[in-house]
This record gives sequence, C-alpha cells and structure tokens, in this order.
Amino acid sequence: MTLAIGCDHGGFEVTQALRAYLKEQNIETQDFGTHSTESVDYPPIALQVARSVAEGRADLGVLVCSTGIGISIAANKVKGIRAAVCCNELCARLTRNDNNANILCMGGKIVDAETAVKILDTFIHTDFEGGRHARRVAQIMEIEGQEP
Repeated sequence: MTLAIGCDHGGFEVTQALRAYLKEQNIETQDFGTHSTESVDYPPIALQVARSVAEGRADLGVLVCSTGIGISIAANKVKGIRAAVCCNELCARLTRNDNNANILCMGGKIVDAETAVKILDTFIHTDFEGGRHARRVAQIMEIEGQEP
C-alpha cells in the first residue's frame, strides 16, 4: 500500500504522529508536506495528495489542517476523490466501508495525535463493502461528471 500524506501548519503536529505511525507500519508514503508550523496555504497540498490518489500513484490519502474541513473541500474538487472528514474511528470505518472514501481528512485542532493515529489505522484497514453501497458510490460519481 502507498499512502499520500499532506498537511498545512494547523495539522503539522498531528501529522508528525501519523508519519511516525506509517513508518513504523512500513507503509510507503508520498509526503507532500508541510514540514513545519510556518503558515502555508492548504489548497495546493490537498491538490497534490488528491491527484496522487486519483491518478493511482497512491492507494489512499490523508490530509490534516486545523479542522479538516477546508482541506477536504479542496481535495474533493479533484475528480475521483471522495475525501471525508473524520473525528473518530467509527466515522473512519463507515466512510471506507460505505462510501469507499479514498482520502481521510482530520483536524489538528479537533483530534489529538493518539486519536488521529487510531483513526488512520481504522481507515486504512477497512475495506469497501460494495453491494448496495457500490450503487450509491456510482451515483455520487455520476453527479461528479455532471455540469452544475
């Protein structure tokens, strides 16, 4: 498995714990930064992670900003991306199982590092169930292809 990872300054501290966890688990990563608490804009980082996932260079992605919301909005602009903000393990499990989310987004001001690692672990170890959920994901993808 290859996982694309990125954050802005608001997600840096939490992302450090995620990077350590991924290294410990021997999960290959594509790291799109940032690597400090110096202020940086999140949309370009979200775009790089989302493109990597959408183009198949990474299997899944994880993005962290202060709330997870802004970075998820940016990532979801990329066709083929289903980025979901999760603040607990249940949401992480259900968004993979039911929605086939391919990017996990979290908030560095919302979850602590220990919780973030548990959420990521749940996200990457949960498979898409398919079945009735596949029909719904296909409907989302149809919407994505439509003009506003």
